[in-house]
Amino acid sequence: MDPQQIIEQYQKAIIQIATGGGTGTGFYVKEFDLIVTNAHVVAEDAEVTIAGKVFDKALARVWYTDRKHDLAFLQAPTGIELPEVRLGKYDTMKDGDSVVAIGHPYGLNYTATQGVISKVDRIREGIKYIQIDAAINPGNSGGPLVNMNGEIIGVNSFIIRGGDNLGFALPVNYLQEALTMYMPNKGQASTRCFSCGYLVTTANIDSKKYCPSCGTEAKLPEIPEKEVEPVGAAKTIEEILKELGKDVRLAREGVNHWSVKEGSAKIKITYNPENYFIAGDAYLCQMPADATKIKPLYQFLLEENFRTHGLVLSCVKQNIVLSCIIYDLDMTKENGVEAFRNLFQKADHYDDFLKTEYSCTDRLEE
Repeated sequence: MDPQQIIEQYQKAIIQIATGGGTGTGFYVKEFDLIVTNAHVVAEDAEVTIAGKVFDKALARVWYTDRKHDLAFLQAPTGIELPEVRLGKYDTMKDGDSVVAIGHPYGLNYTATQGVISKVDRIREGIKYIQIDAAINPGNSGGPLVNMNGEIIGVNSFIIRGGDNLGFALPVNYLQEALTMYMPNKGQASTRCFSCGYLVTTANIDSKKYCPSCGTEAKLPEIPEKEVEPVGAAKTIEEILKELGKDVRLAREGVNHWSVKEGSAKIKITYNPENYFIAGDAYLCQMPADATKIKPLYQFLLEENFRTHGLVLSCVKQNIVLSCIIYDLDMTKENGVEAFRNLFQKADHYDDFLKTEYSCTDRLEE
């Protein structure tokens, strides 16, 4: 298969994962009906946000973690038909074989990079890794490493910072071993003991804290009775979103980043503690294809900016964006609710109005 065929085959099986601490990649394995990713992507969370090509944002339960091999298994979305991808055989791989790494580096969705295996069995801390020269970056973590037969032969795990395309993937045989170990306990919160490799579950954990085999402290991916809340401006932002009827768990897209939908508009909210500003950017439609519509559109946007209070319409490349900016020390829950309610309502209004009056087109989304 050529790289383009591999990308087309895998796009619907690649999953975006977001937590309050960052983002990463996962992939769906139909044979086991699970999403596979890195343990460091889900961190301490027992529930994360997932999204894919064929389904909107949803919450997914983390069922299995393995800190030693940096693996985690998530519950797959129900009622969604996702494609089947095959697990390959690690022992058939050789140095110099071509591979494709797929993921979401730096939020650039569905990015694929091609390279070769530099060393098929690089050993680090007693574990074999596939060293590759395909560029992988933050956000690629947890994505599949695919051979030219379209088979998964590894899980992209980490890079050496400052190195020139020094990437490492956990070989698929470790993944197959973990899947085989977990499946008889599917649906139970489980973790693999870092010390002895024993599968610790809710049924066998000793004193709710220790591995029953070796006594090492083990932490199951269990949903806490009380959710850990953010502090400062981030806490206020989430209180505002709740007041406006948004699910903050679904809205979170990493540290100080949130994303919600209002009608047909997508709104991104960002807090920058370095400059103290909270920005809400509603991405509306795109510029019209009809060139005769562009000048009157520009005129409308400029005139509308004089009429609106606290909001600014602008063009960012081909996108028309409606924005509001609030200084964090000036923001209270009350005035924040008013400002963001205004942004959400106007975003939905302008998106429909610009399409109708100026032939603007739907915004392209990945």
